[in-house]
Amino acid sequence: MKLQFYKYQGTGNDFIIIDNRSNHFPKNNIKIIRKLCDRRFGIGADGLILLENSAENDFTMMYYNADGNESTMCGNGGRCIVAFAKKLGIIDNETTFDAVDGKHFATIKGEIVSLQMADIDKIDIYENHTFLNTGSPHHISFNSSIDNIDIKNLGAKIRYGAPYFKEGTNVNFVEQVSKNSFKIRTYERGVENETLACGTGATAAAIAANKLNKTTSNIVNIEVLGGNLEVSFKKVGNHYQNVFLKGPAQLVFNGNITI
Repeated sequence: MKLQFYKYQGTGNDFIIIDNRSNHFPKNNIKIIRKLCDRRFGIGADGLILLENSAENDFTMMYYNADGNESTMCGNGGRCIVAFAKKLGIIDNETTFDAVDGKHFATIKGEIVSLQMADIDKIDIYENHTFLNTGSPHHISFNSSIDNIDIKNLGAKIRYGAPYFKEGTNVNFVEQVSKNSFKIRTYERGVENETLACGTGATAAAIAANKLNKTTSNIVNIEVLGGNLEVSFKKVGNHYQNVFLKGPAQLVFNGNITI
């Protein structure tokens, strides 16, 4: 079977995206998804995204980790599929689409996509870390310096350890740069390694920083290994609403591959 694909990246978080409105892709075949995402034997990506039809909105986003399993929400993947939908002519400059965690609104101008994320009502604060779910679960640890942390080994230890175990969590190490700017490095479950960016992780870090009074700003700049993201929100009491993740989403290349 010959498969047409598109490769997109959002601040270095890269994805294979496929137009699956005809339902031709074997999405239950974990081995195929895993091979396509393999950087030596396939196309190479942090995850695979299918654009499918929606009964009520512009399209549906189906997201799979590089390990082949369907996963929770991916923020940078969400921004990339918006750029892809515009390329296909499905949308113009704004859209509402379905994802695993519900409905999302987004706007696109040039290569910059601003994606509305889920509202956040629950944030768990512990002595040495914070935990919240921004469409995907995130363990947040603030550090004085993150440059020399062994992200893969320490991230894996936390990801598989108590209380997360098999279900796991994404693990983020965050360093404050200025009053409204932070650096972040993320170990992503499903990739089982550090990625150059994580959109839901950047969102979680910004909200955690505000919750812990590390910043009073409702617009937070997040520096990831692959570039820069912006997270904005409206805080109402202990609730975070109108949460938006903003940054670039770019087509890298497209082609055909036999599976």
